[in-house]
Amino acid sequence: MTTTTIRAGAWRDLLAPGLAALVALAILLGLGTWQLERKGEKEALIARILARSKAEPQPLPAPGAWDPARDEFRHVRVSGTYLNDKETLVHGLAAGETPGRALQGYYVVTPLARQDGGIVLVNRGFTPTELKRPEDRRSGLVEGPTTVTGILRASEARAMFVPAPDPARGEWFNRDIAGISAARGLTEAAPFLVEADANPGSQAWPRGGQLRVDLPNNHMQYAFTWFGIAACLIGVFSVFAWRRLHEGPQPEPAHR
Repeated sequence: MTTTTIRAGAWRDLLAPGLAALVALAILLGLGTWQLERKGEKEALIARILARSKAEPQPLPAPGAWDPARDEFRHVRVSGTYLNDKETLVHGLAAGETPGRALQGYYVVTPLARQDGGIVLVNRGFTPTELKRPEDRRSGLVEGPTTVTGILRASEARAMFVPAPDPARGEWFNRDIAGISAARGLTEAAPFLVEADANPGSQAWPRGGQLRVDLPNNHMQYAFTWFGIAACLIGVFSVFAWRRLHEGPQPEPAHR
């Protein structure tokens, strides 16, 4: 029967690498725990957004009392008249009839002159590229007093790879409420936008109801990654420590 003995002084050799491994382990476990906390926060946010968007429509908040953290994604109702001559097209994609295949086109953002005063931008929905011109989608043109229900949204920040807008040419690539309002001379426009609900049974363009509450929630995967690295660290250090404790010192190189 073979027994192994701990090499004299081996514990001292493990002090520095052991402390370094312990610090790294604490950091990895902390990152994994933080990701689990973020997962809970993201799930609560998604649930709150869904509850807001499915509630009964409410009146618009006053522009001066607008609070994105409190009001965004609320289901609202507003009445007024569309200013169709001041519509703005924003480049975008929408889900097509074929699963996994997106349609390329525009979101039609039209100012609505409210009955109670002021103007609010309304994203009336998506229209394909071939129906870019208003005269090609006459069936979807709404004239005269109307009532719109939809989801309240704030401006959309332009991502790194999204082209800059060109107001002179009418080229827009994100939901820039302030920029679109300024380009159209809408000095009284509210600092928020209404994403119009779908009109059931209507085949006219643009088509509302395009908003999808699809916030990324990959925090569980990130947590498993950090915890997995922590487990690997424990395994690697255990093997390293066992060898240091039980193997003899390395022989000195021979000198000629």
